[in-house]
Formats: sequence, structure tokens, C-alpha cells
Amino acid sequence: MRRLINTSELIPAISNLIIDACCNLNDDQMCSLENALQKEESPYGKDALEIILKNAAVAKKERIPCCQDTGTCVIFMNVGQEISWTGEPLANAVNEAVRKGYTEGFLRKSIVRDPLDRVNTGDNAPAVLHTEIVPGDGLAITVLPKGGGSENMSVFATLLPSGGEDAIQGFVLKAVEAAGGNPCPPVILGIGLGGTMDYCALLAKKALLRSVGERNKNPRYAALEEQLLSAINDLGIGPLGMGGRITALDVHIQEYPCHVTALPIALNFQCHAARHKSITL
Repeated sequence: MRRLINTSELIPAISNLIIDACCNLNDDQMCSLENALQKEESPYGKDALEIILKNAAVAKKERIPCCQDTGTCVIFMNVGQEISWTGEPLANAVNEAVRKGYTEGFLRKSIVRDPLDRVNTGDNAPAVLHTEIVPGDGLAITVLPKGGGSENMSVFATLLPSGGEDAIQGFVLKAVEAAGGNPCPPVILGIGLGGTMDYCALLAKKALLRSVGERNKNPRYAALEEQLLSAINDLGIGPLGMGGRITALDVHIQEYPCHVTALPIALNFQCHAARHKSITL
């Protein structure tokens, strides 16, 4: 028996997720910021972290955005292969949910209809929608409002395979140092390794959905995450670029098989307002 879902059912669920994500940071993010405050040695860095934490608390209490840049609405869906759809096309329903969430939540609309004419769509649609077919009849949805300041620091390169972990670390540290305070640190850094150019970038984005402190299941990559986190925090950029020990809260690597001739790497920065919410329907 196949599960039948009318796409209109998704609209209230997704719109509520959007508002919640923009106003209420997840517990793991809040705990990581509190831990960062305890570890930070710079008085300017401590001041910045105290302001960030106070801001997040006020946003949650008053149900207002924790950052004025409520971002591009990136949506991930894991769709069970035993689901059948009825109603409007899925993308239409998702974009209607974005319009509803950004309007009813009084969230800033930042999307322009064309990269060159720069006319605002007025409703933050369309979303960037990623779907993946998975076994079963479940439907898991994650919204990730992605701010422009951190997204603009994203980079991709194809390294020489012979460079290995040393090349990866050199590329990452150079990119983080060049970004400086622009991505509103302390950041979470998503790293995609492998695949093709397009898939590597998607891996980096998906890596941001992992909880702070959740290591890669592969011990080799888990160790590399720890090494990179330590090296990034030795750069001295600090919270909001004010100097200090805590430039990154975490580094998440997501790997995938790749061609023998290449070592693709993509970096996707996430600012201290690491907003994402999930629901299973």
C-alpha cells in the first residue's frame, strides 16, 4: 500500500519550520556558543560572544529573527520511494510555503528574480530545493535559511590527489584566513570531499546540517575534522573577526567517491547564526 500525500499538506509544516529556524537556534548551537564563551581568552572575543548569546535569547523569547539576514531558503527532502503525490507540483507547494513563512514571520526577503537585473521577488521565493529518494514511505524535511555573508565565502577547487591531507589542510586554512570576519564567526565549516564539482558543493552544504560536536563516522575523517578545527582556531581571527581563540565552533567533513585523477573540495561557511530545523511527516 503506497502512501499518498497531497502537496498542500506541506505548506503549513514548511512555513512553520522556516519561522522557527530563523528565530530559535538549536540547543547544540546554543551550547557550543556557551562553551566558546568559557574558552575564549580575548576580552573583545568574549564581549562578542556575550552579545551573540544575548541576541539569540531575545530572538527566541520575542519570536523575532536572530539575524536580519534571513537568507536563501534551502530545503532538503528525503522522500520515501513508496510515497505518491497528489495536488500541485512539489516545487510549487514548497515555494508557496516559503512565501507564507517569510510573509507571516515578518522575515526579510532577499531573493532577486535574476542574477543581473537584481529585482527582488518580494516573497523570498523560489527556494533552493534538494530531494533525495530513500527507502520506505517516510518524508523528512529540513529547512536551512542561509545568510549571504557566510555563503559568499564559499569556495571550490580540484586539488592534486597526491596532495592528500596536507593539501586539504592548506586549502582550508588559506580560505578561512581570507574570509576573516566576513562570514560572522565563530563559524561552522562544511567541507565536501569527492564526487564531482556540483556534488562536492552539495556535500559541503549537507555537512552543515550535522549537530555541533557530531564527528564523521569514519575515524580518519573524524581525526581530520579535529585537526582542522584546532588549526583554524589557531589563526586568531576570533568571534566576529575581533580576534581570539574561537574562530570556528566545528568542522564537518562529508566525503564521497571520486575520479582517480581528482581531489575535489568545497567549503561552505555557516555563520554563528547556524539556523536549521527538521520535521518528519
